[in-house]
Amino acid sequence: MTEFRFRGAVAPLRRPAAPALPRTVDGVVAALRPEEPLHCLRPAQVAATASAFLAAFPGTTMYAVKCNPEPGMLRALWAGGVRHFDCASAAEVRLVRSMFPDAAIHFMHPVKARSAIREAHAQHGVRDFVVDSAAELAKVLAETGNAADLGIIVRLALPKGEAVMDLSGKFGAEPAVAVELLRAARPVAARLGVSFHVGSQCLEPGAYARAIALAAQVIREAGVKVEVLDVGGGFPVAYPDILPPPLSAFMAAIRDAFQAAALPGVQLWAEPGRALVAGGASVVLQVQARRGGELFVNDGVYGALSDAGVPGFRFPVRLLRASGAASVPFAFQGPTCDSADRMAGPFLLPADVQEGDWIEVGQLGAYGGCLRTAFNGFDRAGMVDVIDPPLLDTPGYFMPAVAA
Repeated sequence: MTEFRFRGAVAPLRRPAAPALPRTVDGVVAALRPEEPLHCLRPAQVAATASAFLAAFPGTTMYAVKCNPEPGMLRALWAGGVRHFDCASAAEVRLVRSMFPDAAIHFMHPVKARSAIREAHAQHGVRDFVVDSAAELAKVLAETGNAADLGIIVRLALPKGEAVMDLSGKFGAEPAVAVELLRAARPVAARLGVSFHVGSQCLEPGAYARAIALAAQVIREAGVKVEVLDVGGGFPVAYPDILPPPLSAFMAAIRDAFQAAALPGVQLWAEPGRALVAGGASVVLQVQARRGGELFVNDGVYGALSDAGVPGFRFPVRLLRASGAASVPFAFQGPTCDSADRMAGPFLLPADVQEGDWIEVGQLGAYGGCLRTAFNGFDRAGMVDVIDPPLLDTPGYFMPAVAA
């Protein structure tokens, strides 16, 4: 008889067993001398950043779990005041409910497995579901037994924008379709809303204003009562070659556009991910070989540095030893046998970097842990909590300073 079993592809991040580790990155590396990637979480920074975002946004903030589902990060977000979570799968729903029995969970993926809808609703108390088609609305109603307490959020498609990662092509109902969905959902929804997503790492505050205006137009044309306007995520963070407008500019654009939309009785939601956790983790790599301006390191695009590959993100880096050499640009080669496992950077490091050195790569709290794969067997990594500030210091933008 054939045996059926589930298989997990990636080994979980492991906390080192060594007792009483130092509280700084340098101290931990000196103590452990790791030969596998080491993820360094900054929970105090994440909590402070979450608290600052919640205070700035004029509505309900839900964390986009897909950005970093590491339990240590989730606990830090909870400590910072986050009580609402945007989940995109049954596994994410399970994780959040197991950690926070009182959390409000919102299933914000526009296309869901029927079993995921049933489990989320019946076992985990999820009541809010996003849809972007009549078929998905029918699916949600069928799998929840036409429950009388559903929140239905209609995902609105947006024109292609200027975000670093455009999200306009995969999900969302065109305005005319969204109008019909709102009308169809109103009789069966205890709470009705409209959502959109301007794209990941959006650098233009005006993108939110235009999207709010379009959503308001759709709501007025539908002619039904709506309780929620969800502005999605996309709030940006700084990288070595990117300094976004301050968070206050995005909040002002949202406030002004929402006021101009004149939607009485409607509350705002947001789904930040990157903006809350990007500065909250770094990864320590070890150099395994140097060939001119190429450093062969023990992590890469199949691990924590996926965004440094084809997307071409540059991350802040530092050498974990003293050096008087001038900084020069390097590219990284990952540990796998795939020639595509290359990160062009450039990453500025002292010219005397060599095999055996450790390099810390910052701003990896967003997507650095969750995009890891098991390709070539390079799926092991460690994890520690540290008190270091983020590698990229941009207090004028958004990230609050945290006392050690």
